Amino acid sequence: MNEYSAEHIFRALEPVAEKLERYGFRAEGDVYRYAREILGGQFLLTVTVRGGGVETSLVDTLTGDPYTLHLVEDAEGVFVGSVRQAYAEALGEIAARCFERGAFSEAQTKAVFDFALREYGEEPEYLWEKLPDCAVLRRRDNAKWYAAFMRVARSRAGLAGEGETEILDVRMEPEELDRLCDGKRILRGYHMNKRHWATLPLDGVHETDALLSFLAESRRLAAKKK
Repeated sequence: MNEYSAEHIFRALEPVAEKLERYGFRAEGDVYRYAREILGGQFLLTVTVRGGGVETSLVDTLTGDPYTLHLVEDAEGVFVGSVRQAYAEALGEIAARCFERGAFSEAQTKAVFDFALREYGEEPEYLWEKLPDCAVLRRRDNAKWYAAFMRVARSRAGLAGEGETEILDVRMEPEELDRLCDGKRILRGYHMNKRHWATLPLDGVHETDALLSFLAESRRLAAKKK
């Protein structure tokens, strides 16, 4: 994915209507549109937000012709580089001021987030800029993680089926993990210590109450001193 493309810049972000309008986007039904000149007025940038998707166009204000070289990865030169930079800065500002993180869409993921906030006052943290679809929950008192959320290909997580899914990694006593791990509903931790962490799919294979119970136990284990 081209790092200068709108798809990359707005990856895992969701628009907020109030923020779009406050920034200057014009609502046209369910579509929001905004235009501004960049690079000293040499180009007119138009940004269209439709649903959760973002489309852009860049037009040379002198000729009226569309410009696309800034999105061609192997295009080189000082001028195209300056266009890329101005384009990325404009979109980056819009992303920061008009969008919020929305990497996770599963109802169970949101239920776990809501539970952690309600019970512990702790919210998911997105620690890696280049991995917007990864988040963690950690205790406020000792900063230890007790949950990790990821959107991954099912095959990579060791799950049957195709496509992507959302998973939850939680701490678990080794003996309990040995007893419960079945390679389908409960797996050994994906990208975590496989002796002390378990991976739980967030696709409905578990009852939500069971997930919350696993989360609470994980948080308790994160308080233990080693």
